Amino acid sequence: MSFGKSALDAIERVGNRLPDPTTLFLIFIALLVGVSVWGDAAGWSALNPATGKPVVASSLLSDANLRKLLEEMPKTLTSFAPLGTVLVMMLGTGIAEKSGYFSAALRGALRNAPRRILTPAVVFAGCMSSLAVDAGYVVLVPLGAVVFAVAGRHPLAGLAAAFAGVSGGFSANLFPSSLDALLLGITQEAARLVDPTWSYVITDNYYLIVAFTFLVTLVGWFVTDVIVEPRLGPWSRSDEQKRLEESALAAGERKGVLWGTVALAATIAALCLLALPGGALRGEGATLPVQLGPFFTALVAGLAVAFFLAGLVFGICAGRYRSDKDVVKDVNDSMSEMGAYIVLAFVAAHFIAMFNWSGLGGILAIHGAEGIRGLGLPAPALFVMLVLFTSAVNLLVGSASAKWGLMAPILVPMFMLMGYSPEVVTGAYRFGDSATNIITPLMAYFPMALVFARRYQPAAGIGTLVALMLPYSLGILGILGASLLMLGGWIAMGWPVGIDAGISYAPPAAAR
Repeated sequence: MSFGKSALDAIERVGNRLPDPTTLFLIFIALLVGVSVWGDAAGWSALNPATGKPVVASSLLSDANLRKLLEEMPKTLTSFAPLGTVLVMMLGTGIAEKSGYFSAALRGALRNAPRRILTPAVVFAGCMSSLAVDAGYVVLVPLGAVVFAVAGRHPLAGLAAAFAGVSGGFSANLFPSSLDALLLGITQEAARLVDPTWSYVITDNYYLIVAFTFLVTLVGWFVTDVIVEPRLGPWSRSDEQKRLEESALAAGERKGVLWGTVALAATIAALCLLALPGGALRGEGATLPVQLGPFFTALVAGLAVAFFLAGLVFGICAGRYRSDKDVVKDVNDSMSEMGAYIVLAFVAAHFIAMFNWSGLGGILAIHGAEGIRGLGLPAPALFVMLVLFTSAVNLLVGSASAKWGLMAPILVPMFMLMGYSPEVVTGAYRFGDSATNIITPLMAYFPMALVFARRYQPAAGIGTLVALMLPYSLGILGILGASLLMLGGWIAMGWPVGIDAGISYAPPAAAR
């Protein structure tokens, strides 16, 4: 344990000696430009097995890419997916925090709650948040820190637990989600290279994602309570924070929590009603996840409104808001704290966009998948290679669908010809794709997590966050080994990996 703590401390020290994250991304961009020029000159390329077209390295100094960089600079920033999500959510959660609603509600809820279940509850909620796509990052990650702080525990441990649940458990859930449809749709196209009649159903990975939910929750619980929080040590709170967090709720606060929570629940109930058949947030499609797609897409805006109303009602009842100027001031204050994030998002968005323009990620994924196929190893070893390679590529190519779109046409037919179903191959890929979400700086929400960490530890840098999250990633990788053993057991016992989805693949004549 002491050796592990020393290693993580060393990682944090080294990481925090690096330049500011904004500067670091600029250095990454400069290095990326150099590699792209080299790759273009050397003729690096790979054949996309899905389209039959070559993926070639493109110099970022070419006329086309320079023109794209300059012409699309505003668009590159505004199309950076987390930016709008974070800012919209902060308009709501900022009021809920500044008014005191979050603190008062959590103080009241946690005063008599058993604290031993706090960590697994936060991690589990993170896993379940994948139903709402990216909403978990902007809601649960900062809220996890607040929950731990109010409970008298280190807020960075709460932030880490929530981030581990949301990122590490992105492919975990108790219900099928839009991610199942997205990845299995790609699998279907790849499988039809061997069997034109093969088709998927949304529950093809259901048993795997349910099992993974509990695995991630247990790992997150253990790592938070046994490794991360003890390493962080006691949290030094100010006397004012202690008085605020430990004091009983005043009459106005109790009234504010009651009616603020009523406003929050009523808004969420209204959103749910709009998702019923015939509602404005009900989509068309054959499966429930597709039908609920508009609802989940609108959830960020809906939750922002819900938290805003909860904070507003609380502030009025508690006497904090006496005019509209008080409300606007808190909104301005909460958004001003996002200035550092916007600057960081600008350089991060351009690095990720330029990496995509260079074609280097696609070349890596295709050649890596071809390399796995060419190893000639037995199937169990190939499953291990698939998981580990996916975890490694995930450090450079964050999008789950983009990676799978390049790898699936190579790996799915290969495993099918070895007698393994497309469903189990997709499940193995999803395990690997989740493991390193937690520690890659290319994770689109990594800068946001760093900004929230600096609220409680102003000197926090990339090293702080990587050292904080690395034990989770290593823990999940360890669990992935157990998961592969579990897959082996399921193969031996002939158990299905999903509803109407087995381990083995039948030849086309007998295929479903």
